[in-house]
Formats: sequence, C-alpha cells, structure tokens
Amino acid sequence: MKPVKIGFLGFGTVGQGAATVLTRNAAEISRRIGQDIVVKSASVRNLDRKLDPLLGEVELTQDSESIVNDPDIDVIVEVMGGDEPARTLLLAAIANGKHVVTANKALVACHGADIFEAAREHGVSVAFEAAVAGGIPVIKSIREGLAGNKIQWVAGIINGTCNYILTEMLQKGREFEDVLEEAKALGYAEADPTFDIEGIDAAHKLTILASIAFGVPLQFEAVHIEGISSITREDTAYAQELGYRIKHLGMAIDTGNGIELRVHPTLIPERRLIANVDGVMNAVLIQADAVGPTLYYGAGAGAEPTGSSVVADIMDVVRVATASVDNRVPTLAFQHDALIDTQSIKSADFQTSYYLRILAEDKPGVMAEISRVLADEAISIEAIVQKEPVDDSGKLPIVLLTKRIAEGSMNNAITKLESLSAIEGNVTRIRMETLAGS
Repeated sequence: MKPVKIGFLGFGTVGQGAATVLTRNAAEISRRIGQDIVVKSASVRNLDRKLDPLLGEVELTQDSESIVNDPDIDVIVEVMGGDEPARTLLLAAIANGKHVVTANKALVACHGADIFEAAREHGVSVAFEAAVAGGIPVIKSIREGLAGNKIQWVAGIINGTCNYILTEMLQKGREFEDVLEEAKALGYAEADPTFDIEGIDAAHKLTILASIAFGVPLQFEAVHIEGISSITREDTAYAQELGYRIKHLGMAIDTGNGIELRVHPTLIPERRLIANVDGVMNAVLIQADAVGPTLYYGAGAGAEPTGSSVVADIMDVVRVATASVDNRVPTLAFQHDALIDTQSIKSADFQTSYYLRILAEDKPGVMAEISRVLADEAISIEAIVQKEPVDDSGKLPIVLLTKRIAEGSMNNAITKLESLSAIEGNVTRIRMETLAGS
C-alpha cells in the first residue's frame, strides 16, 4: 500500500518532536493503522538548521506554499503558530483536498469555525488534539470516551508556565517576578510572557474544551480572563494556612441557564488531586453525569509530549481517510448542524466563593466597617484571619473567605471597601472552587 506522506508547516520544537516520534516508532505505528507514514518535507525559517540524524531525509524549504500545493503530500501538519500565514495556508491545503492536523490553539479558538466549514465542504478532516494540554489526550477523551455523558463542568490547569510560577511561589516562598525570570531562563516562559501569565493562552484552550464539552460554537470573546501577575507569595502562604492551594484554572460550567467561561487564579481545597498538580504539569478535571469526575494529568508542553498528540491525530486522520465525512467523529464532538448557540453568562452573574486580602489600619471599628460593607451586599463570611503587620506602617493584612455570591455583588463590595479611609490600596480578590463532584 502506498505510504501516507506528511508535510510540516513549521519545524521547531513540536514539529521535530512529532517527526521524531513518527520516525522512531514507524513500525509500531504501521502495525496499528495498517499503513506506513513518511515525513516528506517541512518549512523552516533557516535552511541551515541541524536536524536529528533520524530526520535526515526530511526535505527542508522556506516556501510553505510549495508544501501546501505538493500533490504528493496527503496530510499537512501546522505547528508554526499564530494567525497568519497559518490560517491562509491551512485553508489552501483544505482546498487542495489535504487533511489537516494543527497544534495551534489560538487559530482553532479564533478561526476554527471557518476552517472546519471549509473542511466539511472539501470532505477532509481537521484534528487538533495537541492544541490543548500538550500530550494529554483530553480532547479525544471528551469527544469519544465521554460521548455518552452530559458534561456538567470542566476545570483545567492548562498553562504550564502559570502552574510552575505558582508552585515555586508556594513551595519556596519566592516572589512572582523572581520566578518569572527563572521560567524564562528555563524555557518555560517566552521572552514576552504576556499570553501565558495574563491568561490568554489558557483562554484559547478553554474555548476549545467548552465547545467540545457542551456542543456550543467556539466563542473566545466570551471568556472572562485574568492572569496571575497580581498574586503575591503572601497570598499563596495564606491560602495554604487555610487549607487551600492557588492554581490558575480555566473553567467552563453548564449552569442550566447558560455557559460560564472563565480563566483566573482560584483557591482549591488542598485535598483535591488537581490542587496537587505542580510544576509545569497540566491537568483537566471533568464532571459528567454518568461517570462522575475524571481527571486527566500529564505533560502540557515539550517536544515529544506534544508531538505524541500530533502523531495520534495524524494516525486518526489516516484511519478515517477512507470513511465518509458523515461517519467520522465530529470535529467539535457534535454534528456541525447540532451546535446550540447557548448564551454565555456575563461575569457579573458568575457564582463563586472568594478569598479577599485587605490591608487595613490597626484601630477599633475597622472590622465592623468591613463587615457592614459585606452585609450590605448580602455576602456571608466563612472565615477571617488577621495577620501580623507586614512592615512598620502598622497596617494589618486581613484575609476573608466568603460563601458563594454573585460576582456583581462582590464587585460592588470591593469598590466600597477600597473607598474606606481605613483601607490601604486595592483589595486582592481570588475566586474559590471546591471542584467537588455532584
């Protein structure tokens, strides 16, 4: 049987990782799918770059269009990242009748609808397992393994950079900026880490997870996004004293009245398995009606972990290449004409508990003022911890845990608290989730 030939758009860490797995495990892969897979060519910026000797037969070019238009190539693997020229190249590949595999979460989250529609029109497949959580097969698990369930919510640690920083801050008492610089030096963070630390990368991934979990259109613009740059080592320590860990979570919740889509730092009870996912590792916790909670854990980045997901997608594409389009597993888990445009819940209506850190003057009546503000917004206090002054100013850190309340009410309360003369600076607010199965 004629081998299936692959062309890579981009051949950096992930591209070479996938090609290495394909080449090294060629015999095993052939045994599984009944066909040989060969990497024919790859587009690169620098033709002089050195490749692993295992990949010596891969043709390198700076002309990405030549790969897309090569009639000898059956599957295009896009690992170049960014919106353009990736979007244009993939649409051209689809128009040429080629199947597509991509690890580009931003592209799928923001332009997936156009790409998937083009693929349906031309009868080809688009696969994107590596776009979320690196080597963890969470998309396949939701789309196929949990296909008989109604999924109620998804909560994920889906950015390794944020998880590494928060882990170091907790375990070693280090400051955010110090750990961020180390993360850059170790290659865990980009030179410009904004997409990671401000939650944009996680929001792209959550957009994809929510679509396949609930059968709703991709809607990145509906995600409420917060990063971790305002978290201090004091916050991580106070949370631990209270029995919690701070993690940067992406959460998608079907409330019955709409879909909550939010990315933000979150206090999680330390007894939960997901609260103990440390370093650069990723984890996704899914609550479904039939099976209950299931946890998916593993490497969220890296050459071969992410390459593993790319290769699995290539194998799936090859398997279904001869099946009719209507009999393939739907790209977004639900038939394309069965997606429901369920409304996204506005952030003011989110319901959650809160951790509040307030810096206040050490004088009588301050706690009464704080309690009055919270009571005016019907916010109940679960716990209060008053800490020692952090410096010679005499200001006391006060940590409050609240019961569940609407985000809008908490916004109003924080505005009032920050206007009190006895309160210094901004109130630190971190949401809390128990992540208990129902």
